[in-house]
Amino acid sequence: MEEKDLKKLMEEQSEKIQVPEGLEPDKVMEKLEESAKKRKWTYYRKFMAAAACCVVVAGVGAAGAGLFDGMDNGSEKKTSVQADGKTGDEKELTVSGGMGEVTQIASAKNYDEIFSYIEEGNQRRNNQARTMGRDQAVMESADSFGNTGVSYSDTNIRQEGVGEGDIVKTDGEKLYVLNDRWINIVDITGEELQELGEIELKSDSYVSEIFVKENKLVAVYTWSEFETVEENPYGNYREYSVAETFDVSNPKEPKSIGKITQSGTFNTMRVVDNYVYMLSNYNPDMGCVLREADTYVPTVQGKVLDTSNIFMPSVKEGNQYTVVTAFSLDNPGEQADSKAVFGTMGMCYVSGENIYICESDYGENEGDVTHTWIRKIGYKDGELKAIGQTKIDGTLNNSFSIDEYKGNLRLVTTISPLGRNDGIMPLAADGAEEGSEATEIDTNVLYILDENLKELSRIEDLAKDECVYSARFMGDAGYFVTFKQIDPLFSVDLSDPKNPKILGELKIPGFSEYLHPFGEGQLLGIGMDVDETGTTTNGVKLSMFDISDPKNVQEFQKYIIEKTYSTDVGYDYKAAFVDAEKGLIGFTAYGEAQKYYIFSYDKENGFKVAFERDLLGMSSNVRVFYAGEKLYLAAGNTVESYKLDTFEKIDDLVL
Repeated sequence: MEEKDLKKLMEEQSEKIQVPEGLEPDKVMEKLEESAKKRKWTYYRKFMAAAACCVVVAGVGAAGAGLFDGMDNGSEKKTSVQADGKTGDEKELTVSGGMGEVTQIASAKNYDEIFSYIEEGNQRRNNQARTMGRDQAVMESADSFGNTGVSYSDTNIRQEGVGEGDIVKTDGEKLYVLNDRWINIVDITGEELQELGEIELKSDSYVSEIFVKENKLVAVYTWSEFETVEENPYGNYREYSVAETFDVSNPKEPKSIGKITQSGTFNTMRVVDNYVYMLSNYNPDMGCVLREADTYVPTVQGKVLDTSNIFMPSVKEGNQYTVVTAFSLDNPGEQADSKAVFGTMGMCYVSGENIYICESDYGENEGDVTHTWIRKIGYKDGELKAIGQTKIDGTLNNSFSIDEYKGNLRLVTTISPLGRNDGIMPLAADGAEEGSEATEIDTNVLYILDENLKELSRIEDLAKDECVYSARFMGDAGYFVTFKQIDPLFSVDLSDPKNPKILGELKIPGFSEYLHPFGEGQLLGIGMDVDETGTTTNGVKLSMFDISDPKNVQEFQKYIIEKTYSTDVGYDYKAAFVDAEKGLIGFTAYGEAQKYYIFSYDKENGFKVAFERDLLGMSSNVRVFYAGEKLYLAAGNTVESYKLDTFEKIDDLVL
């Protein structure tokens, strides 16, 4: 849950229930403010530490060849490639659970085993800093076609073919707009916008997103309860994620037709082949954990998960869960399968066949640099199956930094010395010896793992003293941007997963926080422009990279929105509206005013502002869609319609 969402939920609940002192709004706000300060300082570092970016271009050939047929207890060779392209010493890969080694994911033996992990993890967690990434980046701007044949745009999604929820959805004939705890249904077939009906959800719920398919709407929300038990005078505060499905075939009278409830705050939702997969993060209140399983083990549909459905980490550590439940839209009130991955929670990436839970490790177990646990859960037709887990050096920036393709998993991580996980670069003290903690720097690694998470190859020492700001994998190619000072734009050939090769480099100022494929041979970047001294930002920057020749990647078009300092798309990929076929790019930018921009783009004329809308007094969560020849802007409780070709306003509606 985002900080703003948690704040809102806590404020609502504090008015109704008595909570422990540690959960009082003031205490929660102190924690949120402390976290916000860290995020602000990290963002400030982006602008002031230095300028420029490094875009790494990965691969042009046919990746995915030479996969291992299966996992066994033997060993395999792996190739380590330095940034200069030289092959390092080959190393044996055994299956024993250490760095880079693959293990099976074992189910819990019993509830006592889980309890012992929680006790030990609780003792150590005060000495460990943990961060959790959001699933949140974009793969395609998906064009869809409704049953009427009218073309319309859909939510910007992370993985092609994997549906996602959002705050606004459309089926080409209607808009479904999330407005606090109401979902408004708006007819968009005529010249005038008309509200058809609404769905009102529970007063004590916080609604995160909705998904619409074939006259069925899934609303996902978090609700909480506080209960007093005799063994614990302070009581238990619990949160649950709920997926409630409605029949909206008659939009004037929507009907609830099923509900799935599981422990934890909502993380994300995916929809594949008519099955919904809901993920939540469950963190038992450590001050309220008792020996009773239902105080520290997640529940689904009110029942405690059996130990066979709880997957344990390779090391004896953990106090949090990622809970996954699958259900069919044909039977939305009955779970098809449920699993819980016990450990430290983490960022989730969902491919077309697997769920990857990536848990950052900041040195509690071994080594002197940051690490990430990769835990793989397969899914198909509502069935969930544990595949394996491994550990790699470095941490992921977001879900764009990890991608599955032809059975292989590609990742780019930033490796930081321990004690530096706040993102602030250390200053070398006078007289500090080379190699001491004061002079240690970040570096980056690109990994290729096979379907069993065994390492096929890696490229090490990429962009030293840099950290990854954005990434994008596109079939046999991949790209990532790092930032610190004027740095090379690397191009890397990954056509042979076992033997990646660096092709070239380019130096450019500024950095891209978000990358998006934009037609054949082009890659869109949205970020910031920074002067060559590295001390002044000039505004939000749009870049179009020519990637037709991986050996000679160029930034051949750019546009700077002056007097702006950030956009939504850097942290919320669903806020981006990108349609390469129509040549349109839309997003919210912040400066002296908050505005929504739509740019037109073509190779000859570059970027042009086609539409801008001052959002003063409107919601910051803005979504733009098109259906037929009209464009729709939805913000909070307001919907506006425009002509798609001229952007002339047609109508507006206050819900």
